[in-house]
Parts: sequence; C-alpha cells; structure tokens
Amino acid sequence: MSSVKGGIKKTVGIDLGTTNSVISVLEGANPKVIVNAEGGRTTPSVVAYTPNGEVLVGQIAKRQSVVNPENTFYSVKRFIGCKYEEIENEINRISYKVKKEEGGKVKIYCPLLNKDFSPEEISASILKKLVNDATKFLKENITQAIITVPAYFNDSQRLATKDAGTIAGLDVLRILNEPTAAALAYGLDKKKSEVVLIFDLGGGTFDVSVLEVGDEVFEVLATSGDTHLGGDDFDQLIVSYIVENFQKTEKVNLYNEKQALQRIIEASEKAKIELSTIQSTRINLPFIYIDGQTPKNIDLEFDRSKFEELSKNLLERCKTPVQKALQDAKLTKANIDQVILVGGSTRIPAVRNLLIDLLGKPLNETVNPDEVVAMGAAVQAGILAGEITDLILLDVTPLSLGVETMGGLMTTIITRNASIPIKQSEVFSTGSDMQDTVEIHVLQGERPFAKDNKSLGIFKLKGIPPAPRGVPKISVTFQLDVNGLLSVSAREEKTGQEQSIKIEGASTLARDEVTKMVKEAEENAILDKSKKSFVNITYEFDNLLSKSELLLEKINTVFTNLEKTTEVAFFEACFANLKEQFAFGELEAISTESLPDLKEAFNYLLLEYWNSNLQGTSRGTDGHSSPKGVVIDVTDQ
Repeated sequence: MSSVKGGIKKTVGIDLGTTNSVISVLEGANPKVIVNAEGGRTTPSVVAYTPNGEVLVGQIAKRQSVVNPENTFYSVKRFIGCKYEEIENEINRISYKVKKEEGGKVKIYCPLLNKDFSPEEISASILKKLVNDATKFLKENITQAIITVPAYFNDSQRLATKDAGTIAGLDVLRILNEPTAAALAYGLDKKKSEVVLIFDLGGGTFDVSVLEVGDEVFEVLATSGDTHLGGDDFDQLIVSYIVENFQKTEKVNLYNEKQALQRIIEASEKAKIELSTIQSTRINLPFIYIDGQTPKNIDLEFDRSKFEELSKNLLERCKTPVQKALQDAKLTKANIDQVILVGGSTRIPAVRNLLIDLLGKPLNETVNPDEVVAMGAAVQAGILAGEITDLILLDVTPLSLGVETMGGLMTTIITRNASIPIKQSEVFSTGSDMQDTVEIHVLQGERPFAKDNKSLGIFKLKGIPPAPRGVPKISVTFQLDVNGLLSVSAREEKTGQEQSIKIEGASTLARDEVTKMVKEAEENAILDKSKKSFVNITYEFDNLLSKSELLLEKINTVFTNLEKTTEVAFFEACFANLKEQFAFGELEAISTESLPDLKEAFNYLLLEYWNSNLQGTSRGTDGHSSPKGVVIDVTDQ
C-alpha cells in the first residue's frame, strides 16, 4: 500500500461526463464516490432554466426536459471547446438551439431567458451542483479539483473544461485523461504488475488505453480512440429508426417537432438500457403528434436483435482502436492480463461480446464503469496533494512530434506513444551554402511529408556563421512535460546562438484529427514511401550534382585533355547519364545504377585529385601547381 499523509485540505476528483457526472474524494487511502443531494451516486449532465430564472441541474432537470425541451441542455460535453463547424453534424440530434457566433464560437440559446450561454457556462453549472453537494456531504469547503477528459480532447477542449471549473469557483489542479484515471483506481492496491486494457465507451467519446499497472507504477503503453463514438450514437440509431418509421407511415418529420423529439430521445435511451438486461422492449409514445384534431401515436416492439443489427457499423468502429492500441504497445491479446470496462455504454451486450471475441478472455467487472474514472481522479488528487506518495504515473503522447527538413519531409524527434515527460534532441545542418538563418517548423503527425501533418508553430534561428551547406551544426531539442506543454529550442553549436518556442496542448489535436492522421498514414503508406524516395533521390542528386560540377571544374584545371584517364571519361559519362535519367524521372534506374556509379567514380577521382593536390604537382597547361586547401564535403554520400 502506498503511504498516506493526513491533515491535507480535500481535493476532489470529478468525471465531467457527456451523460452523467461523478465526484469522488480520497478518504484514507481509498477513493470514495460522494452521493448527491438526491441520494444518487451519478448526476445527469443536464441543465435547465425555468420561467422564473431558476437553474435546475441533474435529475430534476432531466425529468422536466419533455415539457421544456428548448431550455433543457444535455450532452454539452460534445460542444465544449469546439468551433461551430466541428459540431454542425450533431445539431439535429438535440432539442435545443445551438448558434454560431463571430469567430465560429458555439453558443447555446435559451429562448425562455432570451440569452446565449457558452458550453463552459452550462458545464460550470453541473460542476457547481457536484461541488455544492460534496461540500454539504463532507462538511468542508471544496475549492480544488482534478477534472477528467477523454484522452483525445484537444487543447481548446481541455482549456474550456478548465475554464468551466474556474467559472464554478474551482482551482483545477490537473486535467487528467479518463482511461488513465480508470487505471489509477483499478491498480491502486495492485502489488503484482499487470498489463491492462482500458475500454472506455462513454456517452460521447471512446478511448482505448493499454497500461502496465501495479507495484506503484502506472505506465501508459499506448492509447487510441474515436472522438465521435459513444452512447449518444447508439441512442441516435434508435431515434432515427423511430423517426424514419413514423415519417413513412404518417408523412411527418418529427425532427422538426422539438417536444416530440425529446420524448423520442428519452424513450430511445430507455430502450437501449432495457435491452442490456432483457431481449425485447416496447416503445410506446401516445399523442406524439397532433394532426389537426387527430392524435398520432408511436407503439412498436423493439428487440435486441434489431438493435444489434442497427448497431453493426458502430460495433465495427469499436474494433479498430483496440487493435491499434495493441499494435502500438507492441503486444498481442495474449499479453493482456485484464480488460477493464469504463463508461455506461460498456453494458451493451453486443459491445461486451465483441470484446470477448476480439481479445479471447473474460472481462474484468470488479470496477463500476460509471464511477471508476472519478475515483481515479480522486487518487490523482491525493497524489498531487501529498495524501498518497510513492505512486508514479507515466502517460504518453498520442502522435509523433518533429520538424520539417529538406524536401518538405517531416523528421520525427519524439515518436508516437512515447512516455511523457520526455526530452529529445537531434542535430541538423543548413541546406544551402552561406545560409545564415534556418526556419524551424514544428509538426505533429505520422505522415512522411510536412504538409500532411499538423503544424504546431514556426520560429527562426538567425546568426548562423557563413559556411558551406552541411557544415553548421544545429541542435534541435523537444521537451514535452506532464501537462502536455511542448517546448522546442534550436541552438547553433559553434556560436551558442539559440531560439525557442513554447507550444501549449501539443499532445492533442482537433476532433477526430488524431484518428484521421493515423488512418491516413496507414492508407497512404505505399504512396508516401514512393514520394519520400523521390524526395531523397532528388536531394541526393542535387547534392552530388553541385559537388560533381565543382570536381569537374577542378579536374579540368589540373588535367589536360590528353592526360584525362578512363576514370575521368567514365565519370563524365555517368554525370551526363544521371542528368538525363533524372530529367525523364527514371527513379529506379537512378537509385539502383546511375547514382551508385557516379558516387564510385566521384570518390575515386576525388582521391586522385586530393593526392595530386597534396603532392603539389601541376599537370595543367599553364605550368601552375594545383590549388591547395579545396574542401569538397562528401559526408552526405
């Protein structure tokens, strides 16, 4: 057991979820979920405004949503920190109005108050409810918290979540990844080291992480996910099924009827939950629409097999992140000791069966999937507050980090899934003669070419002493800390001239960008390899071309036409042949024949010229000795 210190001011752990939220605190050495004022261990992430301006949060807000659909706000986590363009496809799913403000900001409109709210403000109301209930339960004022987010939340979403905490009056000590939090809660008392796979399917997002836990060390080996997959998406399958059936039979689009839509959303969620324990349920919604004086009803039987048929595509999407996480961790399913379920959507039987088939082992059901993330956040709170000592948490960066180099390539400095904090350096040089400035273009992604990756920032290093290309040594250092803050510095080793840039949130990207980048890297691997080969050959050709021209010029000042050896003739022939092949794009012939031939001839003649130069022997027509001290850089050959 890790050592525990007492007498420390309480810091709570909060799982601010899409569907439900949970608050937990460390008592002694164990995390404990705090019940809310209604006696529940989870609080619906729902906020409503009443005609008298009262704010309702949690279960009471959810209960009145059908009669007040346009002023009841739920699933706001899908919008926090996002631009309007990023969430446009999700607006039809909800019964309230989402507006686009200047700069693409998202605002939630409350017609009852004729007022716009930011997603941060709505989220802050949920946090206030959790903290107020915890304050009453603990009889202690709560001012500090750890708040969890999906592993692939981008910088804007993380900062917006932190802002929500600030609006709620909290000092947010850390934004913690949800799968990592779950592992902390699961592995707190583990003495034996285990490799665990965290399968986190929540209301709006999906994360998979592979970790090694136990013996006071928690190391994230790999993480993957899908930022557009969660319980809401399963609900929407049922909603669409109901709405489309009604439109076929009644010729009415219920997506346009906000109150009816809210009833259908609630009925769909209820049906989904019921089908986790029973084979069939009835969806009965009387008076769902009034056509003049004629009421229209919905009454249909909905069974598990139909639900699973509708869910096929979503279930298929659950597979890829699992397989990718294992691949990135360099493990097979046989290496996984435990599969930990997180998020209410893991109760869906088809999801569980898919996992069992995929990994070939039973699922660990020792943790509560609704509560384990908040409990892990409480453990992290205890670590930061000094209540728990001797625990080491090693998280990872989900994508590679590097710089743009010659030919538009990306050179990786920190690889994907590297443990953080981390510091790595590489030495580069100039790409042209007498270059006094280099531009450092910082990138994130898995593609070989800079243009296909995420640009994080650009800065310049000036004052490089004039020298032939390839001579200056420029050390570029990447440093990524535990909070996801990336610092990049460049230093010219001869003069000590240095420049740096700090980039916040470099370990995250915009919605779906991480998954998209990895997928594109896999799909375009062959094409990228071909393009990269072309760039490398082009650069090598260009480099050798300039040096060959210089060598030919020097040779012609040393040797007469009569004295030229067969090696010189061969070199000139290779040189001419290579230029011709390059002009016609004959890459295979260049890389396998012409370039090696020219290199061999180049190196031989360089040695001959150098020997002649050292001996001070003039074989030129003007009687002068050959020039001394000519340096031709062949380090790239």
